[in-house]
Amino acid sequence: MADEVRQLGGVTVLLCDPAGPPIATEADALDLIGAAFLGATVVAVPAERLDRSFFALGTRFAGEVMQKFVNYRLRLVVVGDISAHLAASGALRALVAESNRHDQVWFVPDLSTLDARLAATP
Repeated sequence: MADEVRQLGGVTVLLCDPAGPPIATEADALDLIGAAFLGATVVAVPAERLDRSFFALGTRFAGEVMQKFVNYRLRLVVVGDISAHLAASGALRALVAESNRHDQVWFVPDLSTLDARLAATP
């Protein structure tokens, strides 16, 4: 599957292909933002596409990527199992919990959860 734009929960979402290129730099994140300008307001990125440095908060990479999405007024959703990363980092657990309380960046286990959450969001 290539990246595709699809409706989930009544919202236009750019679904990123799990087999796509890794997101390891700010430029990679900006490429996704550019692709979203085809009409998507949400970018759903499979967790396995994110470089390990995204989950190591000391690198600041997650903050840089998240801030880019905020600046462009796009919602970033990390989709997939990140339990190993969460087990290794209390700071990451706190970031995920706080992010999921708000509307800009979410961490969800699968697309059906994303669909339900988007449908429930005003």
